Amino acid sequence: MNTSKNNSKSKFKQKQNKVELLLLILYVIGFYIFCIHRSLQLSRDHFSKLRGLHIGWLFSPPRLNDASDDQWRNFRTNLPILSLVFGIFTLLANIFRKLFHLRARGMSFFWLFLSLIYLSYLHGACILFIFLIASSNFLLVKIFARAKYFTFLLWIFNLGFLFCNRIYQGYSFSIFGEYWEYLDNFRGTFRWHICFNLVVLRMISFGYDYHWAHQESRFDQEERNAHINDYSFTTYLSYLVFAPLYIAGPIISFNSFASQLDVPQNHYSIKEVIWYGLRWVFGLCLMELMTHLFYFNAFATSASWKMLSPMDIFIIGYGVINFMWLKFFLIWRFFRFCSLIAGIEAPENMPKCVNNCHDLESFWKSWHASFNKWIVRYMYIPLGGSQRKLLNIWVIFTFVAVWHDLEWKLLSWAWLTCLFFVPELLVKSATNAFQAKGALDGFIFRELRAAGGTITITCLMVANLVGYVIGPSGFSWLISQFLSKEGLNVFGFMLLTFYVGTKLMFHISDAKQSMQ
Repeated sequence: MNTSKNNSKSKFKQKQNKVELLLLILYVIGFYIFCIHRSLQLSRDHFSKLRGLHIGWLFSPPRLNDASDDQWRNFRTNLPILSLVFGIFTLLANIFRKLFHLRARGMSFFWLFLSLIYLSYLHGACILFIFLIASSNFLLVKIFARAKYFTFLLWIFNLGFLFCNRIYQGYSFSIFGEYWEYLDNFRGTFRWHICFNLVVLRMISFGYDYHWAHQESRFDQEERNAHINDYSFTTYLSYLVFAPLYIAGPIISFNSFASQLDVPQNHYSIKEVIWYGLRWVFGLCLMELMTHLFYFNAFATSASWKMLSPMDIFIIGYGVINFMWLKFFLIWRFFRFCSLIAGIEAPENMPKCVNNCHDLESFWKSWHASFNKWIVRYMYIPLGGSQRKLLNIWVIFTFVAVWHDLEWKLLSWAWLTCLFFVPELLVKSATNAFQAKGALDGFIFRELRAAGGTITITCLMVANLVGYVIGPSGFSWLISQFLSKEGLNVFGFMLLTFYVGTKLMFHISDAKQSMQ
C-alpha cells in the first residue's frame, strides 16, 4: 500500500516538474525574443551616437560592426597572423620532439628559443626588463626557498614589481643613462608591462612549487609534481614566456607545465583537439553575428546608456556581460587550443556559460577558472583556507583588482563583490546543515534557494556594471534610475527574470545529476 502511494507521489512530482519546466522554457523564449527585438531597435536608433563602430562584412549592404572593445578588436585584427605563427611554432615543436626524442630539458630549450623570437616582435628591447626581473626572481627562489620567511619575500618582490611596472609604465631606458636611451625607439608592438601581470603569477607559482618540493606535505594530490631537476633556469624561463599562453593564459602551474614538457598531455586525443577547434570556430561565428547586430559594448564605452530608459539599461547591461563572456571565451580558448596542439594542457577557463551560474562562488570558479585554481593553490590555502574564508575573500579580491590594474573602479568592483559574497557564504553554511523532512520543507527550501539565486545574480550584475561599465561615480545614478516609478517596475521584471533563470538552472543541474 505504502509502495503504491510513494509511486503515485513520485509520478505526481515528475509531472509537476515537467509542467514547471515547460512554463520556465516558455518564459525564457519570450524574454529572449523581447531582448533581441529591443536590442536591434536600440542599435538601429542610436548607432550614429555610438563610438567604435566600423564597416562590417556581414549582410548586404554590410552592417556596422561593434569594434569598440580594444581587447577584442586587437585580437580579431591579429587573429590571422597569430594563427600562422602558432601553427608554425607547434608544427616545428612536434616535429623536433618526434625526430630527436626531446624530453623536458630539450623541449624547454626549443620553446624558449621560439618564445624569445615571439617576444622580440612583441616587446623589442623591452625583453631585457623581463629577463632581468625574471632572473632576479629565480635567484631569490633558489637562495631563500628553504627559509621560513620565503613566502613573505616572494610576495613582496613580485607585488613590488607589479606596482612599479604600472606606475612607471614599463620604465624608460633613459633612466639608466643616455647611453641606453636609443633603446626606447625599439619597444616593440605590445606594452610588455601589461603581459607581465601573467608572468608575475608564473613567477610566484615557480617559487611556491620549488619551496614545496623541499617539503613532504602535498595538499593537492591532483597536481602533477615536477622532478627536482626540472627546476632549472631554462625550464623556468620557457615556462614564463611559453608563446601560446604568454599573452592571455590560461594560467598553468610550473609543476604541471614542466611535467608536460617531459611527457605531452594525453587527456585529449587528436580527434578531440580537432573537435575543440571546430567548437571555437562556431563560437567565433556567434561573436561576429552578435557584434554586427547588437552594439552592446559601444553603448557602454560611449556612455550612451545614460540616455536610455531603465528597461533599456537592463537589456544593455545584460548584453554587455554576455559580450564580455563570449569575448574572453574565444580569446582564452584560442590560446589553450594552440597549447593543446603543442602538448601542454592548461586548465579550461569558462567551463560553464555565464547564464548558468546562480551564485557568486560558482560564477568565479567558472569565469577565469585557471586564475581561480591559481588563487586557491597559492593564496587561499596558504592563508588558512575555509577556516578563514570570510577574511580571505577580502584579501583575494583586493589582489585580483590590483593585479588587473591600479584603478578605483576595479577596487570598487572587488569590495562590492566581497560585500555580496559574505551573506552568500553565511547562508550557504546555514543551508548545508538543513535537511528537508518532507515534501513541503523541500519545496520551501528550493524556493528560498531560487530567491537567493535571484538576489545573487542581481548583485553580480551591479558589481560588474560598476567595475567595467559605469564606474563608482555612476553607481548612485544607476540606483536613482531604478528607484523611479518606471524603474521599480523594471526592477520587478528583472527579479522575476532572474528567478525564472535560477529555477531553470536547478532543472539543468537535476538533469545532469540523473544522467550520472
